[in-house]
Amino acid sequence: MINAFQVNEYLTTTGQVIPAQLKQAVQEGFKSVLNLRSPDELGFMPEEQQIAESLGLHYVNLPLKLETLDEALITHILTVLDQIPKPAVIHCAASIRSTAIALLSVALQEGLTPEQTLARAKELGYKFANYACIDPQLKQFFSQYILKYAKVTASIS
Repeated sequence: MINAFQVNEYLTTTGQVIPAQLKQAVQEGFKSVLNLRSPDELGFMPEEQQIAESLGLHYVNLPLKLETLDEALITHILTVLDQIPKPAVIHCAASIRSTAIALLSVALQEGLTPEQTLARAKELGYKFANYACIDPQLKQFFSQYILKYAKVTASIS
């Protein structure tokens, strides 16, 4: 997909999709779309679900807004993400939230530390940690979530 980050073989993230990208996703073998945008966001595409489902994609919309960000919401999103058919496209407006969620999922599954997760992001070419527009509280929230829920393997020195 154009302007996308392939986080692993199952998860690819991007900003707001357009109908042509949904068609491309089907052609590339994607099975699901997880939309993290809220219907009240500028640029939200209200017909996205109808288009995605008409193309045979499983579609879920779980709005993730910074002002309502909490542990229960993240846990719910990650649970749904784990259950939807793969490979999946996860998107938001600018791929910041979607890539953070995908990386968080990978971190929990692989037992990564916050530092290892950020290193993985940089390997992918994603500069989540460097975006000036990302609230420091968001970074801290994701780091704390990883520390709390990831089965981090202690390194032997």
